[in-house]
Amino acid sequence: MESLDQQVLDAMGRWHAQGHRFALVTVAQTWGSAPRQPGAWLALCDDGRVQGSVSGGCIEDDLIERMRSGTLRAAGAAPTLVTYGGTREAARRYGLPCGGTLALVVEPEPDLASLQQLQQGILAGRLMRRRVDLRGGSVTVVDADARPEVQWDGEVLSTTHGPRWRLLVIGAAQTARFLVPIAQSLGFAVSVCDPRPEYHSEWDVPDAPWLPGMPDDVVLAMRPDPHTAVVALTHDPKLDDLALIEALRSPAYYVGALGSVANNEVRRARLCEHFELTKAEVDRLHGPIGLPIGSRTPPEIAVAIAAQMVAVRHGARANAPAAQVAWPASRTPVCQAG
Repeated sequence: MESLDQQVLDAMGRWHAQGHRFALVTVAQTWGSAPRQPGAWLALCDDGRVQGSVSGGCIEDDLIERMRSGTLRAAGAAPTLVTYGGTREAARRYGLPCGGTLALVVEPEPDLASLQQLQQGILAGRLMRRRVDLRGGSVTVVDADARPEVQWDGEVLSTTHGPRWRLLVIGAAQTARFLVPIAQSLGFAVSVCDPRPEYHSEWDVPDAPWLPGMPDDVVLAMRPDPHTAVVALTHDPKLDDLALIEALRSPAYYVGALGSVANNEVRRARLCEHFELTKAEVDRLHGPIGLPIGSRTPPEIAVAIAAQMVAVRHGARANAPAAQVAWPASRTPVCQAG
């Protein structure tokens, strides 16, 4: 499954190839409650087709009508600022929460070359930054760093696109087949590692490259950063544990392992006693993995894992029942506090 940005870019490429005109709308800023966040995209085709969204639907309806009638291009091809909401009446009319306001940058004729450059960078796995200057109408695309995803000063809008987040899935069994497309739709670039040949021969999930080698070597080669998640799903300590050791020692923002409460308590004790991880490192492990939603089937477990990755990514409270080990008072754990 493609990311939302990629779906919008693909749609505009199709429409151009079919000889249609199209417009691109970006949420620049919101006030109060708003259905979509800054940076959200909506592409509009001259025949009424749309891809993406900037609201719950009513704003899209208005923009579609303006696109069909030609009024969206009335001021020319240069990017313009359009504001919706601001009053209770306007909020009700456009389906915005009470008091909500959206500032949208509308590009009636977006620069095709810059869109193609942006798409090529994303497909190559690079983080890209797109800058729209309303003062002169210029659009530029450059490689990005870790700066904020959206910057808007009232005249210049900068948005970041691409695989900002990475996910390494260890274990290519059934749960992985459901987790991978969910994670991709959430903006993760997903890779899969499983040294068992019987799983490799059957792996056919699109856009999820298979990384050869033992999981711990793959984790080291991947060099996890604070935008990386590592999920161990083999349920085999010989494969999961060594990878978890390297992941827990890395800056990876999320590390999780499949298994029951009891299984994960044993795993934590084993990681401390035999592999000399600190207690702080082991306490970073999410296990049982995923939010506690009563999941039992592989697709339900995948949903729970993805939800927890998003919660941790946004700093929300990600409830994991076994996140801490209650060490028996009768012995001192090998794990040290620092």
